[in-house]
Amino acid sequence: MEVGTQIKKYRIGMNLSQEELADKVYVSRQTVSNWETGKNYPDIHSLLLLGALFNVSLDQLVKGDVIAMKERIKETEIKKFNRYATVFGILLIATAASAVPLALWLKIYAIIPWGILFGITLFFCVKVEKVKKNNDIRTYKEIVAFSEGRRLDELTQQQEIGKRPYQSFLLAVASGLITFIICMALFRLLTG
Repeated sequence: MEVGTQIKKYRIGMNLSQEELADKVYVSRQTVSNWETGKNYPDIHSLLLLGALFNVSLDQLVKGDVIAMKERIKETEIKKFNRYATVFGILLIATAASAVPLALWLKIYAIIPWGILFGITLFFCVKVEKVKKNNDIRTYKEIVAFSEGRRLDELTQQQEIGKRPYQSFLLAVASGLITFIICMALFRLLTG
């Protein structure tokens, strides 16, 4: 971690041993050694004391770590999004594909297993939407770019923001049509 390198650089710049620095920030020499080798990270109290002692801002002391943490958070979000989207896609296909066979096999009782599968699918849909909302991604291009770990350039992003209202309308119409078709197919199977 960068903060360990920074601590060591400032400590050496002030001609302090690890022991002397430890005394000044009220920790053990081993703790300072662990910070400098990246085994541990200083708590906020220690960071404040170090900043005051070295006469630097917290931003200067941890700047590299903040960038690294943001990257780690972004990677975690991308992995989470891809995992949820994959599970959601599989469940959505299973939900759509199982409606008719379940209705043929179980008749009216098909609603129970299909409803459970639908509920689980909806749960993962909400998870995907939460990640999308937290990262302000809505259009197909934004989703693809995010899932690949990249961002759109400014002009492309503005174009995509302009498309959002139209895509929401088309999505609502398509969802309604798909639901209508599935309901009609189930109605015919159950009554015929």
